[in-house]
Amino acid sequence: MDHLSFEATGDPGPAGRTAPPLDDVDRAILRELENDGRMSMRTLAERVSVSRSNVYARVERLVAEGVITGFTARIDPVRAGLGTAAYVLLTIEQHSWREVTARLREVPYIEHLAFVGGDVDLVMLVRTPDNVTLRDVVLARIHALPGIRSTRTWLIFDEAAGSRRLH
Repeated sequence: MDHLSFEATGDPGPAGRTAPPLDDVDRAILRELENDGRMSMRTLAERVSVSRSNVYARVERLVAEGVITGFTARIDPVRAGLGTAAYVLLTIEQHSWREVTARLREVPYIEHLAFVGGDVDLVMLVRTPDNVTLRDVVLARIHALPGIRSTRTWLIFDEAAGSRRLH
């Protein structure tokens, strides 16, 4: 179970720790893989100055512990045909978050969703090919779900990427 599952988590571990401790080599491995997740283990080992067997074991451990959750390509959404983007804010009925979350995961074009504190319950990043599709996603698909009380849509005019680096 990952931290993005919106489910109750189990034992946080010793002293309330929710993440395994990482040393400098682990952090160096993560930095290198964030830059290029396709690099060979040999190249990774050379870059972090450890043996190949050490880097293999560490990467396997980081995957097993859920620190590394996958290897993926970074895609430009506009060049991939998803030129319309919006933040959609939802207010939901109390105690419906599990069912709402499960159903939202089935709605196409929702790239990210997060439960937040404040005036709204959920913030979603939605990317669609055009405004007509965005309208369909929000008005026909999201509004039709049981447990949704209201939505607000903030159209994104322009975006700039952050560093995307965790370490």
